[in-house]
Amino acid sequence: MKTLPVGDDALLVEVSSGEEAQALHAELVRRRAEGSLSVREIVPAARTVLLDGLADPARLADELTASEVPAAPPRAREVIELPVRYDGPDLADVAALWGVTPEEVARVHAGTEFTVAFCGFAPGFGYLTGLPARYDVPRRATPRTAVPAGSVALAGPYTGVYPRSSPGGWQLIGTTDAVLWDHARVPAALLSPGTRVRFVGAT
Repeated sequence: MKTLPVGDDALLVEVSSGEEAQALHAELVRRRAEGSLSVREIVPAARTVLLDGLADPARLADELTASEVPAAPPRAREVIELPVRYDGPDLADVAALWGVTPEEVARVHAGTEFTVAFCGFAPGFGYLTGLPARYDVPRRATPRTAVPAGSVALAGPYTGVYPRSSPGGWQLIGTTDAVLWDHARVPAALLSPGTRVRFVGAT
């Protein structure tokens, strides 16, 4: 692990992979819950974890750099199921990139169990991992100025669902009516880091 100070009371921890970032995030959340770590925010990303609101960032930096990345945490029991219609405008393009039919894209995607690695980009947007590396796809060469809310999309190793209409360059393969972000709900975000997700094909 490598640590970088951020301001007076925050620390950015860099690791070598997304899996290590997920494991470190889970361990730090566990330590905060048991009371052995005092921190205001723990924010995972692709290969980093940001800790904000630390009383002594330098001491924690020394502790972390002297230790090993923790083992992967046990998987959460609950699986959130998101109904999806595989009707996205880029479905045929993704099928061509995979070398399969559009129906096979839907079968593979719906047959995969995903995990939310981290959140970002927009409130409620989760970066979901789970597809084998051979199914990585590039972002679109020309991003769309407006992607409809509920669009199920692929980019690189990630699957995501647009929680609201916004510009975007991911490959759109389907649509869901699930509400990803609702400020009147507690918690407002349907998906959070570590959540297990399955997409269920709907007719």
